Amino acid sequence: MFKIAKQWIAGNTIDDALISAKTAYKSGRYAIINKLGEYHTSKKQITSTIAEYKKIINSFRKWKIRGAISIKPTQIGLSINQKQCYQNFERIIQDARHAHVFVWLDMESSEHTDETIEIYNSFFSKYERIGIALQANLKRTEDDLSSLLRIGAKIRLVKGAYREKERISFKSKEDVDKNYVKLMKILFKKGNEFAIATHDEKIIQKAENLAKKYPKKFEFQMLKGIRDELKPKLIKKKFVVSDYIPYGINWLPYSFRRIKERKRNILLLGNSLIQSQRV
Repeated sequence: MFKIAKQWIAGNTIDDALISAKTAYKSGRYAIINKLGEYHTSKKQITSTIAEYKKIINSFRKWKIRGAISIKPTQIGLSINQKQCYQNFERIIQDARHAHVFVWLDMESSEHTDETIEIYNSFFSKYERIGIALQANLKRTEDDLSSLLRIGAKIRLVKGAYREKERISFKSKEDVDKNYVKLMKILFKKGNEFAIATHDEKIIQKAENLAKKYPKKFEFQMLKGIRDELKPKLIKKKFVVSDYIPYGINWLPYSFRRIKERKRNILLLGNSLIQSQRV
């Protein structure tokens, strides 16, 4: 399994992640680093995770990388309580502010959606270089997007990788894609500084067409090692492209979720492995 997973996992260590980020940057892409792991309840584990994010933030300049970090709230205390998460996120934001590093707040399963948006709203008023992920597979997301855009929020639009109940989520690929495109159109009309996070070439083409009609500051975000044949073409067209670079020892549950998320991902992974072997 790791032979496949290493296509999109940088490795176990911070240096592995920074090496991947440096490689991306040399190819004209930006980097978003995420330490794998979630639902931490051990204070030792949480403290270690915070220390690693702070180290990454303070390593970007030394490594001469334009990078960002992406954090899951449950890996910095939300599984204990919201207050703990706020305090720990504040510690990370202090370093990010000093180093002028962008911070993405990952969205997890629907049970944490309200809390994650509350955390984002609280910190966005203090530090504007923060973005939040929204999931197109949730039926509530259109309302969340409208509310967040009213305060000028920076949005990363993803399809969503968590299994959710049918009453709150779209289940078929067609319905998720349809909602993704609907939300993407809202972003181009009303948003700015947002991210289109997808490997779907048809959706990417729709985004390119929307960009001609609504010139906005946005970027495409894709997993490290996935669609590497497409990324240079987008850069050549003057689009900003970022690699999402996960690292750490908790690669197995993350990898299973990525594969189970969409059948299409298995084909993309296979194609990316073939492309990498040709290089």
